[in-house]
Amino acid sequence: MPHHVVFFSLFRTDNPYSSISLSMAKALAKTVRVLYVNHPYSLKDIFAGIKKGDPALRKRLWHLLTFRNRYEHLDAIPENFVAVTPPPTLPINWLPPGKIYDFFQRINNGIVLRAIGQAVRKYNFHNFVFINCYDPFYAGWLPPEMGVKASIYHCIDDITQNAYTARHGERLENKACRNADLTLVTSTNLKRLKASALGLTTPSRLTNKAVDEQSDDLESSDRSARIVTFFNAAEVSVFQKVLTEKYLRPAELKDRTDQVIGFIGNLDELRIDYPLLKKIALHFPEKTLLLVGPMNSPEPAEIGLDKLRNVVFAGSRRLEDLPPMLQHMDCVLIPFLCNTLTFSIYPLKINEYLAAGKPVVTTGFSDDIRTFAHCTYLAESHEEFLQKIEVALTENNPELIQIRTQVANSNTWEARIKQLWEEVKTINDEL
Repeated sequence: MPHHVVFFSLFRTDNPYSSISLSMAKALAKTVRVLYVNHPYSLKDIFAGIKKGDPALRKRLWHLLTFRNRYEHLDAIPENFVAVTPPPTLPINWLPPGKIYDFFQRINNGIVLRAIGQAVRKYNFHNFVFINCYDPFYAGWLPPEMGVKASIYHCIDDITQNAYTARHGERLENKACRNADLTLVTSTNLKRLKASALGLTTPSRLTNKAVDEQSDDLESSDRSARIVTFFNAAEVSVFQKVLTEKYLRPAELKDRTDQVIGFIGNLDELRIDYPLLKKIALHFPEKTLLLVGPMNSPEPAEIGLDKLRNVVFAGSRRLEDLPPMLQHMDCVLIPFLCNTLTFSIYPLKINEYLAAGKPVVTTGFSDDIRTFAHCTYLAESHEEFLQKIEVALTENNPELIQIRTQVANSNTWEARIKQLWEEVKTINDEL
């Protein structure tokens, strides 16, 4: 097992909601030293952040304006974890694909690679594993001369389904996968998509030799196109506190004594079925619909969801602050739209919910969510979703709680890290 991991992520350490990358990096830091590289700020990000008074930007501003790395040690994370924010990059996503974009992308990539190189030397990282979590715009892989033992690209979403990331992301992500020693994908459908994008005839794990035999289109510099399913997990010990500790009722529920139907996660415009949430609030007027997470969509205001008296928007919470909210929810939701994006999702929150023993009502948005049908309430329509909530609110008995927690216990980050080291060993045996 390596002693050092460099983890580059789209999600910064102070991301407003729990992220796969930070949870995984924290789990890694229990046994190895981790250098966590935050997604860089562009010059445009800096100007926008100054204008709105972004506190996360403010604490990093001096280093950004002087084009220096900013290093951070976080109190809530083990001692062998250090985060670095690189100097600012140029805002270039608006450029069309072509030579001009490629020229400036190489400049940006050089900024991030230099920042990683400086951090690696500063903290004496060597013979390390490099993981890029869903940020192919910078450092999609590292060259061997930087001291990397293995480069891994971690694909967690269908990058083509967001207009901003799709503009250049699909091409850069495929290039990163081709040059990495291993591609980890978080869902069954992502495995199909990446296999197809790389010119493989089957989404199974393939060696370099198999790739050479099956595709003449891959670049001659390809190191590997091995694709491995690596499902999301949960910080089970955090969420099981819901079952072992007693928390005060959150301030948002102080004057509400009715049952609570809850959701925890990013309230974005690509995944969440807001008309469904409105139907829930109207169907259960005597119950509270508690939505915990950052609001990143105008739709709730457009359809009047925010005007309903029994709907509470609690805003963002740190991971450590979620158990008190979750403890006072009588059932929890995954109200995802059924679309191309969500078909490739294995949601982080499913195992968090189950670790807390909560009854989960979900739409059938992907093949992977359907594997939880035995321990959740899976609905195929809005009307069935409402019916499932009614059942879930009456079926929170000890036997069902035990089934849910057992499922979560098999999907811990510790189990995933064990899988990761097995894959790294396979890479080293093949190289």
